Amino acid sequence: MAAKFTELAIDCADPAALPRFWCAVLDYEVQGEEEDGVISIGSPEVPEGRERPGPVPPVLTFARVPEGKVVKNRLHIDVNPTDRDQGAEVRRLLDLGARHVDVGQGEVSWVTLTDPEGNEFCVLATRCP
Repeated sequence: MAAKFTELAIDCADPAALPRFWCAVLDYEVQGEEEDGVISIGSPEVPEGRERPGPVPPVLTFARVPEGKVVKNRLHIDVNPTDRDQGAEVRRLLDLGARHVDVGQGEVSWVTLTDPEGNEFCVLATRCP
């Protein structure tokens, strides 16, 4: 193996609030805050590292940027409900602050939402982790 996907960096306007949303979505916890305000969140249950065989749950890092989001994401997160059906998970995420969005997806098996800052993500129905 040459490399592991271990981290996804997310630009945002509010690196204090957006990590709280994603912690609630993924059952992650804050793992660190740097002096420049960058916040990292990750799985509390699975250690990461070079010596761990197989995939690791990626850490998400949030950094403040001055410009706002203006176009559709070129890369997005897909999530899979683990203890409820897709409809119940979508309702839970909407209650957390997600919003429905139409990005031209048409009739598909997933539901496209945005996080509180407008970053698109999908809730899948059929792929189990």
